[in-house]
Amino acid sequence: MLKLEAVSASYGSVPAINDVCIEIGAGEAVGLLGANGAGKSTTLRVISGLLRPRSGTIIFAGTDLGSLPAHRIPELGIAHVPEGRQVFPEMTVQENLEIGAYVPKAKAERSRTLDLVYGIFPRLADRRKQLAGTMSGGEQQMLAVGRGLMLKPRLLMLDEPSLGLAPVMTDVTFEKIGEIHRMGTAILLVEQNVSRALALVQRAYVLESGTIALHGSSAALADNKRVQAAYLGI
Repeated sequence: MLKLEAVSASYGSVPAINDVCIEIGAGEAVGLLGANGAGKSTTLRVISGLLRPRSGTIIFAGTDLGSLPAHRIPELGIAHVPEGRQVFPEMTVQENLEIGAYVPKAKAERSRTLDLVYGIFPRLADRRKQLAGTMSGGEQQMLAVGRGLMLKPRLLMLDEPSLGLAPVMTDVTFEKIGEIHRMGTAILLVEQNVSRALALVQRAYVLESGTIALHGSSAALADNKRVQAAYLGI
């Protein structure tokens, strides 16, 4: 469904990722792991059109994303939930969710999708009239994921969904991501909590200094001595 072939990107003259190759099948859950500054968030930004690749190709469901403006990419079914949640604090929970269904196809089914999101996140249903800025970090993360689902995506990209959350909310967040994946949505997960990520995804890529250093099944990577030493504290 999604294929990155030899993709490189820079911030000005500073290289960020180099010759990155990634594939994600329809309905698959794939992790993108690595230390801070490895290029994980940059890879998501390149896919969603927020940063133009310097070279390489990005194909999603047969469409070349390289020539498309960023606002056209969600129309193809790619939702990007950024690091740090970035909800609209002065708007209610429901208003934040409704904004997620801004492309024509999603807007036509907004009411039905809203019911689906409230079913996955009952806490959001209870707080639908509450201002997003008054919610806890965990609740805001639920809202950010729910807003991404309002797009009715074929691929949901999540950037550090457990960042800054208490352990109990981390558990809830990963439980809900797993539920979304079981519904048939493909997941590309950027996450520094490597043990939790590997328990959720089927395969993962490890980025080091902007390049893919390792790739394999979640079980194989969890048993890999290099991954254990660098990311699992073993």
